[in-house]
Amino acid sequence: MNGSPRDWLHNPSASGILILLAAVAAIVVENSPWSVHYDSFLNIPVAIQFADLKIFKPLLLWINDGLMAIFFLLVGLELKREFLEGQLSHPANVVLPIVGAIGGIAVPAGLYILINQSDPVALEGWAIPTATDIAFALGILALLGKRVPASLKLFLLTLAIIDDLAAIIIIAIFYTSDLSTSSLTFAGATLLLLAAMNRFGLRKISGYVLVGGILWIAVLKSGVHATLAGVVLAMAIPLKGDPGKIAPLHQLEHDLHQVVGLGILPLFAFANAGVSFQGLSPAILLDPLPLGIALGLFAGKQLGVFGFVWMAIQTGLVKKPDGFFWMQLYGVALLCGVGFTMSLFISALAFEHSGATVISGAPDAGSARLGILTGSLISGILGYLVLRWSLPKPAEVSHREGKNMPRPI
Repeated sequence: MNGSPRDWLHNPSASGILILLAAVAAIVVENSPWSVHYDSFLNIPVAIQFADLKIFKPLLLWINDGLMAIFFLLVGLELKREFLEGQLSHPANVVLPIVGAIGGIAVPAGLYILINQSDPVALEGWAIPTATDIAFALGILALLGKRVPASLKLFLLTLAIIDDLAAIIIIAIFYTSDLSTSSLTFAGATLLLLAAMNRFGLRKISGYVLVGGILWIAVLKSGVHATLAGVVLAMAIPLKGDPGKIAPLHQLEHDLHQVVGLGILPLFAFANAGVSFQGLSPAILLDPLPLGIALGLFAGKQLGVFGFVWMAIQTGLVKKPDGFFWMQLYGVALLCGVGFTMSLFISALAFEHSGATVISGAPDAGSARLGILTGSLISGILGYLVLRWSLPKPAEVSHREGKNMPRPI
């Protein structure tokens, strides 16, 4: 490994590697004599009480509802920045990724529904194979180093960001339980307060975090999934800072990157990826639920992303970029099938019940995780191999850079 450990932690692949290691650790522990301790760890009761307000949840749900709200806060910050001053602020940069993202959502969902149409319980998980794990996908891309053209990386990043936005909308619409009018009203008032803080130029991040915590509690009690409070809070964080100082949005985004990528997401993977293989056989992958997820991620994602982009270019809806290589696009389409973190999150929403004990023993929960792991693993490996074969060799890249020549995608 070149460079210091600090340099490695800033590498885009670091988060993906840690998430993978955490997932492997969860699977190993769940299939060892330590499994009882693993389950007990996830079911540790944690309570917070202030006067008559009490929040009592097992540790697993604090991770999924609480810590993942911070992950969604970071996603929201990135979305806001990209739409206002980043690549998504230029329409020409987003048309092709939007087309690919639409296909990458519609085809996997349709494939899953087709396979599970006779099971109303399994149909709750239709959105599981529509997700793309940005950390993993970009981590795999980072393993190929300078061989990856900036334009190809931009396409994947933009598509994954749009995919995350779609996931947020799906969670808000389809995975919301019975609503509490009083809690929603309080959440609305808190949102107005955040908007007023932004409007009147408050730049202190601590103030937004404090009010954001109150918003999280209100959303949690409202029936809307609590993690969406993170996205709403992100929209209120100012993009402009005081003269000579870094903008609050940029500062918070910078501060959260390593906390989320190297802490929260690996912990989430460890808490949710534990699949017990007891009583399971390879044949279980042919059951409709895991088959729908695995095929949705592997076949659905590549067909949707690659197929929709190909049709858009062939029909003249979008102009083909100069030097556009189809095999490289196909490799990226395969990487979009690495749903892992977000797929596990949606799976928990689709099949969760009242507590961690019920979640870990819920019908279809284990097989859903197996489908996610299988589809993501195959997509990631094949995507890497296709890109490794189709991208310029390191010597060719060095030659082009030496002559200051552009690298086509």
